[in-house]
Formats: sequence, C-alpha cells, structure tokens
Amino acid sequence: MKRDSVLTWDEYFMAAAFLSSMRSIDPNRQGGACIVNADNRIVGIGYCGYPRGLDKIPISGDESDHPSYYICHSIMNAILNKNKSDIRGCRIYSTHFPCNECAKMIIQSGMTRVTYSIDCMSQSNHDASRILFTLAGISVCRFSRGNDSAVFISSSADTCQKPAPTLAENVE
Repeated sequence: MKRDSVLTWDEYFMAAAFLSSMRSIDPNRQGGACIVNADNRIVGIGYCGYPRGLDKIPISGDESDHPSYYICHSIMNAILNKNKSDIRGCRIYSTHFPCNECAKMIIQSGMTRVTYSIDCMSQSNHDASRILFTLAGISVCRFSRGNDSAVFISSSADTCQKPAPTLAENVE
C-alpha cells in the first residue's frame, strides 16, 4: 500500500535542487540545480560556487569587482559535474530561472526540459533565455508545489504538457 503523501518526481528533484543550493556561496542568490535522466535518476547536481580549488577570492567591493563575476552558476556546475558522459535528453531542475549563459549550456548539452522555481532575473536576461529556449524547442516549466507540481509555461505549448514521467511510463 502506497502512502498518500509521497512526493511527486517534480517535488523530489526540485527538493534536491534546493538542498544543493544550501551549499551556495553566492551572497545574492542561493542557487541549486539537479539534472535527471529519463529513468528519473539524478545524473548531475550543482550549486553556486567559486571555480574548483578556489576557496576564497579577494574582492575589493567596488562596482567593477562584483562577487558574481567569480561565481560559477549552479546550472553550469551541474552540467560540468555530471556523472555520465551524455546528458542529451535529460531534464534540469533549477531553483532559479536560467540566465542566458546557462540557457546556452542547457541547449548545447541537449537537455529537453527546464523546471525552475524562482524568477528574479533582469527582464533583458530573462527575455534572452526565453528566446533561446523557444528557438531550441526546450520546454520551460515553473515549479509550483501543490496538486500539479509544475505549471507548464512552455514556449511551445505541446512539448511540456505533463509532469515528469514515472519509471513505468519510461519502460512502456
């Protein structure tokens, strides 16, 4: 007998992204990301942090030396730290809507769906990401905890109509 309060796959993977974000060193945004394959297995995870081997970077504090210039975004880290060679066809769950640079990495790696929770980017960066996702045919879904888990706001309406597939659906 199955419990009634079992997390959906979308809830589970978004929770993993938020858990990962707790490692973030970014003073402005605590970002986390989780890459998932068609079998609902986590194949990559990342958080906002300095490049590998750099624990501390001296920052002057003036406008030309902003901490964000030195931080690798969570999506970048999830893609670079993946545990398999190919993430083509995977989905990514991110605490924040991807910036245009991360959007390009998502497209280049062949992922098919982006699910995010927080949207706090500048309009121009947001627009660039949306345009890139639309042109690449990538589904974009805003996570909303509740009955449906993710509200699909895909740029191409027919590509993202249902929550993450169950393992049984992938086997069929």
